Amino acid sequence: MSPTTPAAEPPARPSAATPQSSTEPTTEPTSQSTTDSTQSATDAAEPTAQPAAGPPGGLSRVVASGVVTLSVLGLLGAPLGWLWAAVAPDTPVIKSGDGAVYGQAQPEQPVAADGWFSLLGLAFGVLAALAVWFLLRRHRGPVGLVVAAAGGLTAALVAWQVGRRVGLAGYQRLLDTEPDGTSLSKPADLRAGGIELFLGVVPVPYGNVLLPAFAAAVTYTLLAGWSRWPSLRPEPEPDGAWLAACPSLPNGPTGGFGSAPVGSAGEVSSGPAGARPAPSAAPEPPAPGAAEPPRG
Repeated sequence: MSPTTPAAEPPARPSAATPQSSTEPTTEPTSQSTTDSTQSATDAAEPTAQPAAGPPGGLSRVVASGVVTLSVLGLLGAPLGWLWAAVAPDTPVIKSGDGAVYGQAQPEQPVAADGWFSLLGLAFGVLAALAVWFLLRRHRGPVGLVVAAAGGLTAALVAWQVGRRVGLAGYQRLLDTEPDGTSLSKPADLRAGGIELFLGVVPVPYGNVLLPAFAAAVTYTLLAGWSRWPSLRPEPEPDGAWLAACPSLPNGPTGGFGSAPVGSAGEVSSGPAGARPAPSAAPEPPAPGAAEPPRG
């Protein structure tokens, strides 16, 4: 009986993973390059579209804020006029055939009325500038200065017209009905300020009615000069991130803000952490045949 001849094994088939692995390096760079080109195109388009979007109605908001503030300051002139009429003294007069004449040769009451109006106007101008500075902090600058000065002038004119009319109707009635020689009290009025017509057409204020606008302009200018912000508007305080980019400043062992490296003896080093010298190596032991140093 002849020995059995082993059957020849069929050749091994190529693995299915071999073609897949060979095609992957070709496919991945193509898809990666496509993604990179798309991302670069998107990044290049973003800076162009960003400046196109601006704050709508920025100028209209500034104008509206200025008009509202000016109106409020003008309305506050009414109580200022009532206060002036309350503190300013009345002037004694005597009715005559030609109207009313002063009861004294040189009365002091008209001068006191002008003085009270000037003092109240200066105080109002300072308070108006402070209110515009702190309440309209987003519009600090020339807009705030103009609004404060114009508001002070408007309030002064309103206060003058309101204050001089307090008790004026009763005085006019007595002046028309009382006989000659009757002593009367004339309400306070201004002699050192008011409005005059330039060329008979343009009204121009003059005198102490300009003092509130002057005080508001000076106060607002001083506040702008003493401001610690270059833009006159509140700005966020700088953090310590910019200090990390400065190589001349020391960094602590933990990398914290303003910290310095600590030496082995607990002393604070004055230089950066990377400039510390390396510790010296320990001395090598002497050779076996070398002579020992004399002990003493």
